[in-house]
Amino acid sequence: MSTVSAQAPPTAAERPRWFSRVLVREMWASLAITAMWLAVLFCSIFGPDFVAISGAGASTTTIPSGIIVAFFAYLGTRVVARYGLSGPPDAD
Repeated sequence: MSTVSAQAPPTAAERPRWFSRVLVREMWASLAITAMWLAVLFCSIFGPDFVAISGAGASTTTIPSGIIVAFFAYLGTRVVARYGLSGPPDAD
């Protein structure tokens, strides 16, 4: 006489697949934010400065390029965080 188990083992279709882990929206959003701020870091270390010279050459103004790149990275971080790290999309 044979018995039937209470629960059948999960089949291959029920197991999570590897691409379901890769397609996680939060992972890609955090990777994009990290890449933006790494660009700021390397631009600040290795990038040139913006130099403005007055017409007569009497005075110069030097602005590190990392400040300007950081401003745009801040704006990009806000957009990516809002849409990439928000909850699941509404299925209306």
